[in-house]
Amino acid sequence: MATSSAITPAAWLRSNGFLLGLVLAVVAAFLFPGPGARGGALQPELVNNGGIALILFLQGLSLAIEKIRSGAANWRLHLVIQAFTFVVFPLVGLLLDWTVPHFWRGQPEAIRQGFLYLCVLPSTISTSVVLTAVARGNTAGALFNAAFSNILGVIVTPLLVHVLMQSTGQHQPFGPLLLKITLLTLLPFGIGMALRPRLKDFVDRNKVWITRISNAVILFIVYSAFCDSVKENIWQKYGAGLTLATTAVVVVLFTGMSLLVGLSCKLLKLDRPDSIAAYFCSVKKTLAMGVPLAMLIFGKNSDISLILLPIMFYHPLQLLVNGLLANRWAREGVGEG
Repeated sequence: MATSSAITPAAWLRSNGFLLGLVLAVVAAFLFPGPGARGGALQPELVNNGGIALILFLQGLSLAIEKIRSGAANWRLHLVIQAFTFVVFPLVGLLLDWTVPHFWRGQPEAIRQGFLYLCVLPSTISTSVVLTAVARGNTAGALFNAAFSNILGVIVTPLLVHVLMQSTGQHQPFGPLLLKITLLTLLPFGIGMALRPRLKDFVDRNKVWITRISNAVILFIVYSAFCDSVKENIWQKYGAGLTLATTAVVVVLFTGMSLLVGLSCKLLKLDRPDSIAAYFCSVKKTLAMGVPLAMLIFGKNSDISLILLPIMFYHPLQLLVNGLLANRWAREGVGEG
């Protein structure tokens, strides 16, 4: 008897619960903006700062350093991934900023900042590794590079934001920002990594709950960001055209970077496993670290929800397309084997 391959509602919720949570957080902000706005009953300023430190502590605690050593020697793969993450992507962001003046002219400045911010974020860790494994790529190389880019991203991402904003005529004092980032991200991240050897077994047994706690904090930060924008009547001002325009540019950016990474892997003659790892680590951008870092870098900006909009649209797109690609490449790998 043939077994059914239909996806149950419970399985769908487990796979897509975070994306559904993002939608619900935004809806809640539009329905109940008061508690999550600045000065609201939920005290978002205090909760967000504590939540950012907690997220980075849990990421450091969960970072399996002992598992990434086997992928450390493949320097060509590392160079390709890190160059795309922190050099090519930011340059493409600047090119986009310079070549689409009509789009930026018709949209709020925060969207322009949001796309620049999206382009300097590090890669995801879990999904990059999982998709590389599904597609039969170099899993050890993907784990090393995804983890390494997140460690670098704690400092490099704010630094690149500062440089890009300066190049586009915007100015932000970097000294106070660096101090705040050190206290709320780098310090808890380092403490988590230092405690990892002692708590490894406990952390590995409770991965699901650690992920749920991190996701809950991210959802609260997103909720509070959108509460401020609703209170400021930003969405009434710009309407549905803003969402459609942002979606279009996100699709163009993702498609262009995917093609560019694929072409570069062919020109550099990377083998199939390394090309798969390079693709998934290079085109993906982390929402888990992107949201807390955005609150630190742009937190006093009332348009923070608009700054987060590009990464919030990029996140589900990369999951959908890369999930399809991983399954396709897995079938091709079986055929070749």
